[in-house]
Amino acid sequence: MATSTLIAIIVPVVVVLIALAVGLWLMSRRRHLREQFGPEYDRTVEAEGGRMAAERELRAREQRHEKLEIKELPPARREQYANDWREVQERFVDRPADSVGEADELVTRLMRERGYPTDGYQHQLRDLSVDHGRTLEHYRAAHEVNVRSSGGQATTEELRGAMVHYRALFQELLSEEGGR
Repeated sequence: MATSTLIAIIVPVVVVLIALAVGLWLMSRRRHLREQFGPEYDRTVEAEGGRMAAERELRAREQRHEKLEIKELPPARREQYANDWREVQERFVDRPADSVGEADELVTRLMRERGYPTDGYQHQLRDLSVDHGRTLEHYRAAHEVNVRSSGGQATTEELRGAMVHYRALFQELLSEEGGR
């Protein structure tokens, strides 16, 4: 067989193998991001207008998150937060709107102590999404009710739902693993 014939066969085979390898690598990265971020992956795809932009954004979140010093809480601090949460829930019966605001503050305080930056709601969402992508919808729903509640626009049932939503993220942040 002539050298030119071998080259004509080998070059396309190598190109196809490289293309397959790149395709498999991209699929692996996409799978990782889908598993890591859960429902947040699809939300980001929609918000960013496509998969490539969304995946770039999610990788940027991962890189930012790697620089954070997220820490576990000692058992005594976890117990104190659990007690604080019980007190907020107990006050709900008499002051539902105030309790939802307190729940938001307690979640923010817990985030800060764990090492998450708390400078603005959108930043909180991005930082939390890396480890807590599956409970982020709870936080969004609770926050939305809390905002409406501050203007007197939320029903007691919505406030009750907000407490349930805050509790989902709170418990995950408070757990030993902290969502990891």
